[in-house]
Amino acid sequence: MQAFHISTTGSAAALTEIEKPEPGPGQILLRIGACGLNFADLLMEKGTYQETPDAPFTLGMEVAGYVEALGEGVTAPPIGSRIAVFGGSGGLAEYGCFDANRAVQLPDAMSLVDAAAFQVAYGTSHLALKHRARLQPGERLLVLGAAGGVGLTAVEIGKLMGAEVIACARGAAKLEAAKAAGADHLIDASHADLRAEVKALGGADVVYDPVGGAQFKDAFRACNPEARLLPIGFASGDVPSVPANHLLVKNLTVMGVYWGGYLKFNPAALTGSLTELFDWYAAGRIKPHVSNVLPLAEARDALELLRERRSTGKVVVQVADL
Repeated sequence: MQAFHISTTGSAAALTEIEKPEPGPGQILLRIGACGLNFADLLMEKGTYQETPDAPFTLGMEVAGYVEALGEGVTAPPIGSRIAVFGGSGGLAEYGCFDANRAVQLPDAMSLVDAAAFQVAYGTSHLALKHRARLQPGERLLVLGAAGGVGLTAVEIGKLMGAEVIACARGAAKLEAAKAAGADHLIDASHADLRAEVKALGGADVVYDPVGGAQFKDAFRACNPEARLLPIGFASGDVPSVPANHLLVKNLTVMGVYWGGYLKFNPAALTGSLTELFDWYAAGRIKPHVSNVLPLAEARDALELLRERRSTGKVVVQVADL
């Protein structure tokens, strides 16, 4: 089968012919239709992601497709069912084996492309805003990187939860995407004084930050007393430090959010979150924003869209038209 594969440690991923896998105990074999890309895929290729597998391995963290076979001890989901799964890796391939207990049955109306774009982006934002920050109606939510894969979902979910949403992104096109997702206020990160503009709007009660670096520092200084800051990732490449004395003076809380970590220590929180999100999708309350869909043969180009920040929302690789 074809896979976008890293053969040896330190080598770049490339489209490679590898052996079709067989499901082990507790696993399912999935015929993959689509794979959603994430910034973490870029870090994993460099070997700097916190959960990078040992080589050889195939990139691709979240997938959707059809169950083709069940491993020993597995009785569900049934063969032929449409599921999405967060596997952590292995998604940029025609077939993959994943833990059966991570499989999520798809609503009938959900396409495989939407499903592949759904779990990490929506799951991260929902868990961060509802479970971690406990965002309340009427609070002011500042979303950095608001046109990215997770940023757009934070805008959308924040608005659904009743927040006043400030979206910060670079350029008119990305800000327009954030506005379409429900943002009340727009800040262009390419030239605005972020701290001053947020303060002029009344300050931030919750900060959702997948960017880090200077933007985190500016947002930190624009927080209201008792604000909650949510570091989601560090797309800027700069991991900021937090002045503890400022936390004390303004009674601020910084709470990290790593969605995948919940699979290990609190899977019920993640499962409950996804259940509510799929219900929202079925009711038409949310809809993934997929700016680019490319075939498996163009997986390198798809990753470059992320690296060069030329996409809005999600980039999806369509492995097969199932």
